[in-house]
Amino acid sequence: MNKQERIQMLKDVVNINSTNGNEEEVADYLLKRFSEYGILSQKVQYAEKRASLVCQIGIDTGKTLGFSGHMDVVDAGDVSIWKYPPFEATADDGKLYGRGATDMKSGLTAMAIAMMELKQEGKALNGTIKLLATVGEEVGELGAAQLTKEGFADDLDGLIIGEPTGHNIVYAHKGSMNYTVTSYGKNAHSSMPELGNNAINHLVLFCNEVDRYVATLTQKNEILGNLTHNVTVINGGNQVNSIPEKATLQGNIRTTPEVSNERVEEAFGAIIQKLNQQKEVELELVWDYNKQPVFSDKDSTLVKNAQIVAKKQLGEEMPLLGTPGTTDAAEFTKAKKEFPVIVFGPGNTTPHQVNEYVDIDNYLEMINVYKEIAVKFLD
Repeated sequence: MNKQERIQMLKDVVNINSTNGNEEEVADYLLKRFSEYGILSQKVQYAEKRASLVCQIGIDTGKTLGFSGHMDVVDAGDVSIWKYPPFEATADDGKLYGRGATDMKSGLTAMAIAMMELKQEGKALNGTIKLLATVGEEVGELGAAQLTKEGFADDLDGLIIGEPTGHNIVYAHKGSMNYTVTSYGKNAHSSMPELGNNAINHLVLFCNEVDRYVATLTQKNEILGNLTHNVTVINGGNQVNSIPEKATLQGNIRTTPEVSNERVEEAFGAIIQKLNQQKEVELELVWDYNKQPVFSDKDSTLVKNAQIVAKKQLGEEMPLLGTPGTTDAAEFTKAKKEFPVIVFGPGNTTPHQVNEYVDIDNYLEMINVYKEIAVKFLD
């Protein structure tokens, strides 16, 4: 493809409103484009209007390198405050604006084009490149979990996640846990609180206990830092002059290898059990989301190849980093065998923001980077 064709394909993908729950249109578009290059693709249905896409090029012997990107995007919010309509990709001053331009349709499209161009060029590959394009990453890595469960990641010898990292290579990220605590009380008039049971007060007890527990977790990971915990949503009560009979709280925890998800789950359960022994306290804890940390080998062949290629193509050293955000790698690494993972893709710090954009040059250069990393890794 020439430069304009590469840019137009990204525009086409950004123009598809694949807000979580409506990803199949992207899968259909990519399937059609792959077929134009003689590349067979397989849709893996997750639900109505939701399908992941799997395709591959190369030969059946040798190693398999996975490319992965998610097709869903977060809601655009108030479109009236966007500089340009979020689902009408617009190029301006070297940037391409649109929802998903950075997170992560530029990475996904760059990977797809890299495969198409390698196929078109007739490049001999000593192995396989497999694309795993997923649904539902933003709300639970749903597609990655399904593809892993169905065995699509079992043959991987390495995996590149195209999430936005700019000129950095990420080889580790924190785990992520979401939970909901529901507190049950009893209604009463606020002038006679002794006749009721304030559900909100008991959530406050929970928050205080959790804060004390988290303060004891001083184990620090050299790359990822400390575990973090935040209460992010609280709901309760019906009106200002009534004692609330029900209240809910949601929180998020970012875990490290030093403080495992299992350890946190056990500790939170113990806190709930302790508080429920108090008079009139009735708390219920539900884990909504539980993703493990990913900690790959920084000295792996994949990391070294990526550094060598990036320095050659981009003219600079790529720092190796850890990141607090989770990715589909948390699911794919549950496959039958262990393999190295890097997160390396075009983009910046505008994911989920109004006026999200990607630098067009960063997007274009990553196509060439992906092509060369793949060839080098399989050799």
